Amino acid sequence: MLELRPSCEHCNTALPPESTQAMICSFECTFCAHCATTLLQNICPNCGGGFAVRPVRPLQNWKNDNFLGKYPASAMVKYRPVDLAAHRLLLERLSAIAPEKR
Repeated sequence: MLELRPSCEHCNTALPPESTQAMICSFECTFCAHCATTLLQNICPNCGGGFAVRPVRPLQNWKNDNFLGKYPASAMVKYRPVDLAAHRLLLERLSAIAPEKR
């Protein structure tokens, strides 16, 4: 079950469960679309993987209790700004490799 973390790990922008601006890697590192695509250039600073748009959990119980009311979003903020100098080194190593090949 996705945690649906509440904010961008780098800039701390709010990313509520219904946000279409949340991007995640396969480990659920969570960043806003601006940070993920512009600053981080689709390379997760924590694992080196790529990002995908985080799915939005349904607000209503359409079927089998699979909705936000039963499975709420996480309230735990993981605010850990990216070390941009270290990320530049990671970008140099990985930017020429497609996310699915990393």
